[in-house]
Amino acid sequence: MNLKQRVLSTMKSRDIEGDFELYVTRTPGYLWAIFFRWMHVHPIAVTLMSILIGCSSAYFFASNDLRSNLIGMFMLIWANWYDCADGQLARMTGQTTLVGRVLDGFGGELWFICIYIGIAIRLYPVWGMWIFLIIFWAGFYCHSRQCGVADYYRNIHLWVTLGTEGSELDKSNELQQRMDRLHWNRQEWFEKFYLFFYVRYMRIQERQTPEFQLLCPLIERMPMDDPVRQQFRKESLPLMPLCNILTFDTRVIVLFLSLLIGHPWVYFVFEMTVLEALRFYTIHRHESFSHKLHQKLCAI
Repeated sequence: MNLKQRVLSTMKSRDIEGDFELYVTRTPGYLWAIFFRWMHVHPIAVTLMSILIGCSSAYFFASNDLRSNLIGMFMLIWANWYDCADGQLARMTGQTTLVGRVLDGFGGELWFICIYIGIAIRLYPVWGMWIFLIIFWAGFYCHSRQCGVADYYRNIHLWVTLGTEGSELDKSNELQQRMDRLHWNRQEWFEKFYLFFYVRYMRIQERQTPEFQLLCPLIERMPMDDPVRQQFRKESLPLMPLCNILTFDTRVIVLFLSLLIGHPWVYFVFEMTVLEALRFYTIHRHESFSHKLHQKLCAI
């Protein structure tokens, strides 16, 4: 196989990955994954390195010096390559775990928390305490929900089209039952701890998607070649590029441009307006066709 084919073999599905993701993030991530496999590095160790590098980039964004900002940009890109590499490495070596997936998602959130704080420190002399209120709304509300629902919709798409084995779709009630069976002892406390927060994260996504929650148990009983699954894929596929916009690449491009022109507050405005409007639109589209398919199945 050539390089492109090898990279594609480590990706979940081309349905949820565009050409930009393939060439700019997944291919460098694959090359790093090959290196880490040769070095016998565990995927969780790669995730932890990604978190460290991504969070450290915030220090360079806190400065008004463009050279420092450029270093921060490179570090964030580097962290994202590792963020891609950990999942690819896990699939290449069969070391996929729930804690790895949870830590991977948490890592991306932690990057931006640190970056927002760094930029807030930079803007504080001009904006005062208002900048902390802005980043709290932009980061802890808008960013979290935008990335969360986009990731949820991509996992739904994989679950419907590839089945349980091809997806990482989790359900809060099942996670809650798993957490309840664990105890706060030396062997189980860490798993119970991260499940406590992961359950609440999943419930936020489920509350944003009530129509899909009604449709989900009906699709779950269907064979993979059922026409309803094919119809769902047809309706869901155009939303995947929108989900990619809501996650990393587009928001980082806008962040970098805002830093290059010396006005990082532009990124927060973009996140609170354009990306938030896109989140509502994506949810509306997904909920609309989920409702339509649910009504169709109930009428049979």
